[in-house]
Amino acid sequence: MSSTAMETVLVADDVSRWYGQVIGVQGVQCEVGPGITGLLGLNGAGKSTLFKVLAGQIAPSKGRVLVFGHDLGSSRGLYHRIGFCPEPDALYEFMTGHEMLMYLLRLQGFSKSEASARADKALSRCHLTDAAHRRVAGYSKGMRQKIKLAQAMAHDPDVMFLDEPFNGMDPVSRHESMELIRELGKEGKTILLSSHLLHEVEAMTSTIMLITNGRIRAHGHFTEIRDHLENLENEPLRIEVDCSNARELAVNLIASEDVQAVQVEADDRLIVSSTRSSRFFKHLPHVALEAEVDIRGYRTLDDDLKSLFAYLVEGTQ
Repeated sequence: MSSTAMETVLVADDVSRWYGQVIGVQGVQCEVGPGITGLLGLNGAGKSTLFKVLAGQIAPSKGRVLVFGHDLGSSRGLYHRIGFCPEPDALYEFMTGHEMLMYLLRLQGFSKSEASARADKALSRCHLTDAAHRRVAGYSKGMRQKIKLAQAMAHDPDVMFLDEPFNGMDPVSRHESMELIRELGKEGKTILLSSHLLHEVEAMTSTIMLITNGRIRAHGHFTEIRDHLENLENEPLRIEVDCSNARELAVNLIASEDVQAVQVEADDRLIVSSTRSSRFFKHLPHVALEAEVDIRGYRTLDDDLKSLFAYLVEGTQ
């Protein structure tokens, strides 16, 4: 990614992190500017470790992280400009959503009244106002993801790290959260978002980094990397679709040039094989609408995604 000094917000300068003999991330060199950048990688690729290092949660074993030109390791005042949404839950179960955000904002140094106002705003933007005064212990998986996103943005940070923020969300919550993240990007925030699902990232940004085995293998515009995928005629991506009428949807999908094969698994579930996955995800809502079929959710099957990443890794080594 080419950035001028004025545009660069975050720099990883030869960053490595290891745990004994285990290497988490190795020799990461990248520059990130305002807007949304997607970090793509399979489970175990090093996404979470890299985020923790870049966010200052853990120190790099080698190299340094610069935020607005300052070394994060020696400039503690930078931490209030960073928001972090981790993948695993680490919530205050005994508090309500509002109480939890209030507590964290007070730790940031905000007054009681300011903390309350910011908590209300973050909960509203994350569509959690109705659950604001319910205990977090009673939140669903999707609501827990939302409260993690709310705490990451409540103090209005300039840089945000969102680690698999959509895991466990239903389609409506996922759409709402994607819209919120897009809004934050338009507001000038620098957002790094990790996912193992290509289409989720493409829906929000065209700039991505691909990480495997702790190394950044590709960094640039999405179409440059996606073209590798769409040229793989023998490596289709399989997508499992949860819907109201699998057979009716299958009949309508099989005629699409984006679809190589359709397999009906149950009355409400089918598996689609596509060598043009980006076009498939774009056209799926229109096909479902014409077929009068409700789409309740979908997911990319990991085994096939692994083969696609393997191809990309071989091509960038």
